[in-house]
Order: sequence, then C-alpha cells, then structure tokens
Amino acid sequence: MVILVLNCGSSSIKYQVLDVEAAAHKLLAKGIVDRIGLAEGDLVHKPVGKDKFSLHQPIPDHTTGIRLVLDALTNVEHGVIASLDDVKAVGHRVAHGGEYFADSCVVTEDVKAKVKELFAIAPLHNPANLEGILSIEQVLPSVPQVAVFDTSFHQTIPAVNYLYALPMEYYEKYRVRRYGFHGTSHKFVAKRGAEFCGLDLANSKIITCHVGNGGSVTAVLNGKSYCTSMGFSPVDGLMMGTRCGDVDPSAVLYIAEKEGMNFAEINTMINKKSGVVAISGVSSDMRDIDDAYDAGNERAIIARDMYFDRVKQYVGKYAAMMGGVDLVVFTGGVGENSPELREWVANNMAFMGIEIDAAVNKATRGVDKILSTENSKVKVAVIATNEELVIAQDTYRLIN
Repeated sequence: MVILVLNCGSSSIKYQVLDVEAAAHKLLAKGIVDRIGLAEGDLVHKPVGKDKFSLHQPIPDHTTGIRLVLDALTNVEHGVIASLDDVKAVGHRVAHGGEYFADSCVVTEDVKAKVKELFAIAPLHNPANLEGILSIEQVLPSVPQVAVFDTSFHQTIPAVNYLYALPMEYYEKYRVRRYGFHGTSHKFVAKRGAEFCGLDLANSKIITCHVGNGGSVTAVLNGKSYCTSMGFSPVDGLMMGTRCGDVDPSAVLYIAEKEGMNFAEINTMINKKSGVVAISGVSSDMRDIDDAYDAGNERAIIARDMYFDRVKQYVGKYAAMMGGVDLVVFTGGVGENSPELREWVANNMAFMGIEIDAAVNKATRGVDKILSTENSKVKVAVIATNEELVIAQDTYRLIN
C-alpha cells in the first residue's frame, strides 16, 4: 500500500512516500516544499534510485505545494508511482491532540473540528497541520486520511505527573496540564531500542532522549510514557535551540514588567530568543556551537555545557522516578550525531550502572548502535528515529 506522509508547517511541507505492508516497508521518495507564501518557493524532491529534482517558483499556499509534490511523484523522469490512483492513504503529523486523542485516528469532520479547537493551545502548529488535511481533501478527495498526534503517546502519563500545582480550576476549565511532544519519536525509539538491546518492552524501564534544535526526554515504563520533559507547550523542559526550557516563571514576569512586554513579546522571547542562541550569542545550531566551543568561545562553552547538562539532569530524574533504568536511548539530530553529548550524559554515572565504551561512542553517528560496555548494568544506545515510518505504519493499521 502506497502511503503519502505529510508534516505541514506554517511555511513548509515535509513529505515521504512509502510502500507499507504488514511486516515490511520501502521508502520510495522524500522531500520538502519550503518558503510557502513568500515571493519565491522551493521544492526539493528526492526519489530513491533516481536523481534529485528541484523546483524554484512562487508557492502561494499549501494546496499548491501539495499539487507540486503529487506532480513530482507521478513525473515520468523523477516520479515513483504510475498515477495518483496508487496513493491509497495519506498520514499527517498533527502536533496537538489534547486529551481527545490517545491514539492516531482516521480523519473525520469531528476530528477536524477538535484539531481546530486546539488552535488555542497549539497556535504555531495545529493550523498548518489542518491546512494540510484540507488541502488533501481538495486534491485527493477520495483518499482516506489519518491524523497521528505528537501528544498521543503521552496520554498514558498519570495525573500525578501531568498536573501542575496551579489552581485546579484552570485544569478543569482550560485543560492546562503537561501534554508532551515528540511522541511518535519516543514511541518508535523505545520500541526499536528494546528490540535492538534484547529487552522486553512490556517489562522495561527506558529513558528516551530526543535531542535536536527542539528536544525532550521521556520516561517509558513498560512500553508506556510515564513522564516527559515538555509540558503544556514545547517550551518546557530541556534548554533548546531558541526555547528557554525550565525557568522560574517569576523571572519571566519580572523581565516582562521591567521591559514593558506584552504577551506576544513574552511568547517570542521564550520561544524564539532564548535557549542556546541566547546564551551563546553565536547560533541556535549545535554544529555552529561545536565550532565556537572548539575555538574557545567562552559563551559557546557555557551554552553547550548547559544544553548537555539539562539532558543529564532529566536522565537522573527519570531513573529515580521509575526506580531504575534498563536502557537509555539517544536520538534526534544532536542525540544521533553528537558523541560529546552522549559522553557528557554518561560521564560519572557508574553509580547508576551506566558505562559507555568511549571508542565506540566517538565513532558512532546516525546509526543504531549499542554504546554501553559489556559490564554496564544499564544499556545505552543510539537509535535513529523515524517518525515518518510511525505515521505510515499507523495509517496502514487504521486504513486496513
């Protein structure tokens, strides 16, 4: 079954096309539509086994972008399917499912209404996700669609871990609580990591570290999310590229009062002007920070040390919450490609049973690999995440 997977942002569309069966899958193509709504847009299409195809032209909206994707998929030279009839389903990444969705689901009018209702608590993501769904309705009206929510995996978190110590009326009225994100990634690498390391997922204590420009750490107890670092929004938890992560709310209120900030300016500060870029003054990209770190840039050194240390703090916290840990998994752009991050987190953790092989760790980038020594009581692994595959598999499961 050929499935199109879409991840629609406010000005971009990331996509993959996979041929999925019950126990196997094959990637046919992937790509991105970027700069939607600007004067000039871009399509980069990468078919497996064929040359890359690029297009540069105005792309006014998501529907136009999706039409260009479909044209690329069926093109004689760089296409991967004979006709649009070959696309049997479309799976969408949807950022926020609130408390409505504990699993992925087939898109219906009710599902669309709930996704729209959640615009208020996911204003940066859900509108674009819904735009993708509505665009597919226009260009492929007879093809079923599935919504896969970043938050669904975390709906197993118990109330003691998802409630904030705020007046209960705000949870009851507005559902203010910890939701967590990156759920498809945490779900995938926990399952894959358990299989890779010979653990029984249903009887395990796993900590998954999805670390990139955005990042989160999740405690996975017996295969289910037990707690996660991101909260009501993706700002909470780890220090990130441009997000502040954990911070005393009073510090934000104090700054806002001193600077005369309105709510929009506060939101911009904690989402776009904080984190690694704020401390380093260099960049939000860890590759740039690594270069500045090696060059002796003092602020970059502080920023990277802070960034790494927050991950370590959550590993220790979640091991304590679960009463131990069997496996620590690193994934995401930084988690998969930064031996320095992994070494920092594992260093001086022998008291917890964590020991990694320094040589193996240093040589490992972007591939599934066990990093722990034979004597380590806790397994440590790098697992390359594949959120698109999770979306495709959930779509296949629900459509069938």
